[in-house]
Amino acid sequence: MSIREVAVADEAGLLGRIYRSIFRVRPVPQTELERSQAVASNFFFHIHSAKVYEETLKFKKTLGLGLFSLFTFVVLVITGILLMFYYVPAPEQAYQRMLDLRGVVSFGTFLRNMHRWGAHAMVGLVILHMMRVYLTGAHKAPRELNWVIGVVLLLLTLFLSFTGYLLPWDQLAYWAIMVGTSIASYAPVVGDQIRFFLLGDDDVGREALLRFYVLHVVVLPAVLSALIGLHFWRIRKDGGLARPSTDE
Repeated sequence: MSIREVAVADEAGLLGRIYRSIFRVRPVPQTELERSQAVASNFFFHIHSAKVYEETLKFKKTLGLGLFSLFTFVVLVITGILLMFYYVPAPEQAYQRMLDLRGVVSFGTFLRNMHRWGAHAMVGLVILHMMRVYLTGAHKAPRELNWVIGVVLLLLTLFLSFTGYLLPWDQLAYWAIMVGTSIASYAPVVGDQIRFFLLGDDDVGREALLRFYVLHVVVLPAVLSALIGLHFWRIRKDGGLARPSTDE
């Protein structure tokens, strides 16, 4: 076999792996057993996998980090919706509304702290979850696509935390966003466009507060929710949780 033929075969093998990690193409079932297996593996008929590895059910193997991350996100959604009843994304009112939560609104301090510490907890839990998946080899074939989805979820989680940092509209938030967007402007080619997209101006002002608010309460939660659903669907389609003790 020539060098060219070897290179073509390697490329076909790589493309095949990528294709198989995205699509689960199965032949049309011909026997009763194959039909039963097709029904058992159908996500809409069985949300949970028909068969799972016994060791994946043990808490010490996964530490429940994925579910803890999901539950934290649910807490953030609930507390975020409640906070939206009091918050106004305008420079003249944003900071005063945050002060009202601490001294006027019933359970306002508790609600804000739940949201704030929940955001910190979610970032930490998602990072730990990704570390657990990588160190136990659960990102390998046939779960490469789900690993990529997990990486995107981590980036969205960090960006969600970043956009929420400006909403209190205090000095700490102002300078943190100034530094963060300045760092973003150093990105090659599109750095200035990214900074302007985030701020809507040359400085942190009304446009920046409104854009961060829309990103934080509408765009990013919607995208994150869709990807979380896709993430869990892929876990189901990939045969449930991977065995941490194997190289699968």
